[in-house]
Amino acid sequence: MSDTAADTSSDTAAATNGAAGGNGAIRVRRALISVSDKTGVADFGKALAALGVEILSTGGTATALREAGVEVTDVSAFTGQEEILDGRVKTLHPRLHAALLARRDEPAHMDVLAAEAIEPIDLVAVNLYPFEQTVAADDVDPRTAIENIDIGGPTMIRAAAKNHEGVAVVVKPEAYDAVCAELEESGGEISATTRHWLANEAFAQTARYDAAISRWFSTSYEDEDFPEHLAVAYEKVLDLSYGENPHQRAALYSEAGARSHILSGVQKLHGKALSFNNVLDLDAARSLCADFEPPACVIVKHNNPCGVAIGATLAEAHRKARACDPTSAYGGVLAFNRPIDKEVAEELHATFVEVVIAPGYDDEGLAIMQQKEPVRILSEEEPRRTPPGERDYKKVLGGVLVQELDDQPDLRESMEAVTQTKPADAQWDDMLFAWTVCRRVRSNAIVIAKDGATLGIGAGQMSRVDSVRLAVEKCREARGTEADDLLAASSLASDAFFPFADGPELGIQAGATAVIQPGGSIRDDEVVAACDALGVAMVFTHHRHFRH
Repeated sequence: MSDTAADTSSDTAAATNGAAGGNGAIRVRRALISVSDKTGVADFGKALAALGVEILSTGGTATALREAGVEVTDVSAFTGQEEILDGRVKTLHPRLHAALLARRDEPAHMDVLAAEAIEPIDLVAVNLYPFEQTVAADDVDPRTAIENIDIGGPTMIRAAAKNHEGVAVVVKPEAYDAVCAELEESGGEISATTRHWLANEAFAQTARYDAAISRWFSTSYEDEDFPEHLAVAYEKVLDLSYGENPHQRAALYSEAGARSHILSGVQKLHGKALSFNNVLDLDAARSLCADFEPPACVIVKHNNPCGVAIGATLAEAHRKARACDPTSAYGGVLAFNRPIDKEVAEELHATFVEVVIAPGYDDEGLAIMQQKEPVRILSEEEPRRTPPGERDYKKVLGGVLVQELDDQPDLRESMEAVTQTKPADAQWDDMLFAWTVCRRVRSNAIVIAKDGATLGIGAGQMSRVDSVRLAVEKCREARGTEADDLLAASSLASDAFFPFADGPELGIQAGATAVIQPGGSIRDDEVVAACDALGVAMVFTHHRHFRH
């Protein structure tokens, strides 16, 4: 051992005295550093050494510290035991954990350390094997995943965090500077407040780590899609300006281990801070916009699309989408699947929007949009993809509902034309477009569409026929005298079956000549017969898409 650790009796006595310092501060005399992520560890080790702290370390961390000129004592020298089993066992030793777990204010504990010639460890800096990064690969070998489950690291972290009254534990490189600054300002001491904060970070880290492992195990076998125990950890992405209402505080958290989240790969270029409602609407807009290949615009208000369109150009798509319900589009959240140019930017600048997201902006377009201070301008740096095995969670009192995602497209080949009148190709195009939108509308949902644009959307009604009525009324309110001409030869989509013929009949009276719905009602025959009597085509998708 080094000279600073030679006198065990005086060392343990000093540790006892240090634990009783002002404001609960402890003096750091000995630190154990063993990290997988070497970011900043050399500078951290140098700063501790400059304060006279003895450094214990293992393997690659010890090598990195020595290469940086830091004097290091190997953990094997501290424990008297070389690592075994290809490194699987190196820090799992009674001497090391006694040095971490001994209560500094308990004389009997300190007497044991003295009798066993064990020097107390006052600070632990540990981060864990990169399990989450390892299993993020699509083709990860199970054995590789298993070998990246850290055992010694979490054990040391939990021991130090449990005994945070006498030990400081650092689990993130981002904390190195703050810890060093406090030690330098205090002459080598670290406060009880800081140790408590660090312990909280430590337990959150091990909880996240275990949740990621549990998640991987539960999704690695087909028969465990919904395991008996669901371990999920979240970490804060950002604080939001407010919640659903201004008096509610809010924040966005991402699921630990998830490959992406609503704001991953998104850069904020301009505007006010995002609110709770902004993020909800952004999720709805991005999800629907991603369903289209041609240039597309989706406008969302209160978590429902109020205008959706595709076009030959992005400007055409935007104009068609806004024309569906310009009143509701005011102050909406807009998603585009092509970069925004000057033409689209000028149209956006002429009205009020809350949030705009697109895969880029040309210089002129961005400059135009930045003239309005409040508008939040987001750039989608990479397409969002749904992680394999992703589940849909809905919070309820005291628990959570979990289901598979409803994100698989319905193919035309799986649909059935059930009426005597079969849809023409143009009608198929409009029905499939309306069906794509309808899947993302809150139930009960009705979408009327034509020529790649929504004409009317009925959302969230308790009665399906009321949703039809609302969709027709929305079109007539927005289009005035043009509404009847636009509704003629339109297509109508319903997210669930029509229980009676009155729903499709109301849409047909307004001008719809094609209807797409899941089917499955006990009165399907009556509904189909009503369409046959009016010479209208009807298609069954055989899939319902409720969104409560």
